[in-house]
Amino acid sequence: MTGCVFGALTLGAVTLPASAQEVNVYSLRQAFLVEPLFAKFTEQTGVKVNVIFAEKGLVERIKQEGVNSPADVLMTVDISRISDAVAAGVTESVNSDVLQNSIPAHLRDENGHWFALTQRGRAIYASKERVAEGEITRYEDLADPKWEGRVCTRSGTHDYNIALFASMIAHHGTEDAKAWLEGLKSNLARKPQGNDRGQVKAIKEGECDIAIGNTYYFGKMMDNPDQRSWAEAVNIVFPNQADRGMSMNISGMTLIKGAPHKENAIKLMEFLVSDEAQKIYAEVNYEYPVKPGVEWAENVKSWGTFKADDLPLAEIARLRADAVRMVDQVGYNE
Repeated sequence: MTGCVFGALTLGAVTLPASAQEVNVYSLRQAFLVEPLFAKFTEQTGVKVNVIFAEKGLVERIKQEGVNSPADVLMTVDISRISDAVAAGVTESVNSDVLQNSIPAHLRDENGHWFALTQRGRAIYASKERVAEGEITRYEDLADPKWEGRVCTRSGTHDYNIALFASMIAHHGTEDAKAWLEGLKSNLARKPQGNDRGQVKAIKEGECDIAIGNTYYFGKMMDNPDQRSWAEAVNIVFPNQADRGMSMNISGMTLIKGAPHKENAIKLMEFLVSDEAQKIYAEVNYEYPVKPGVEWAENVKSWGTFKADDLPLAEIARLRADAVRMVDQVGYNE
């Protein structure tokens, strides 16, 4: 399959019969994010983690493989991707006290088909030079005519924005959310394009004053010598702190139906919500742990604390199709 990197990670010195020591992971998350976790898991259990990495297409691959699929666990980057897996019928419910006790109810499927692993907020980035502190505080403000020609976003149909738009539908209803999206579209400085970091670059270059982006990109930009000046040009605004809180999205995991190494798969899933794994996973990509009480990375702490929207992600997944339709109706990407 194009774009996949196939790799068996032999992470440990224990040699056991293959049926007893393996677990197969299909991952939409990049290798550098998950390999430290798998190394620690193998160190503790002796179970070898075999991984296929890809940017897309893994759910389709699992469907094509059918009952012969070697996949045990799917790791994803967004609620949209994980809900696609459930809708495709390739997932299996997990009944685990460890998972249920470690992950808040709004961050997991009520039927045990998926579980969040890390969180990221959908923040507003505002120019330090051209936007006064406190001048924009809510997602709703993005539709204020005062920002006409001053807002940048990536494509309206990108999963990250669809999740935000779905949350607006959940909180305001379809009619009001559509009016808000029309207002946001009228305030765009340019046609939606690029990625989240590209929007912050546009602020630095004076093309716009406000953008929408995931929180972890701030850390990534600060780490990149070529992008550090972009991050230094903006403030991170955690929206809606006086009411419902900032919209959150996740990386997550699901057990694959008919997993050939089901016992090891559940063992891995439970390990991934341990305090140790949560800290490693969140730190490596500047994300927030899903398990309450796990300490944030130091640089993430420096961005400040915030109130998170506790809207069930299952509700966001349910409203995705409505959000996509709304983007089309207002011609957001045109």
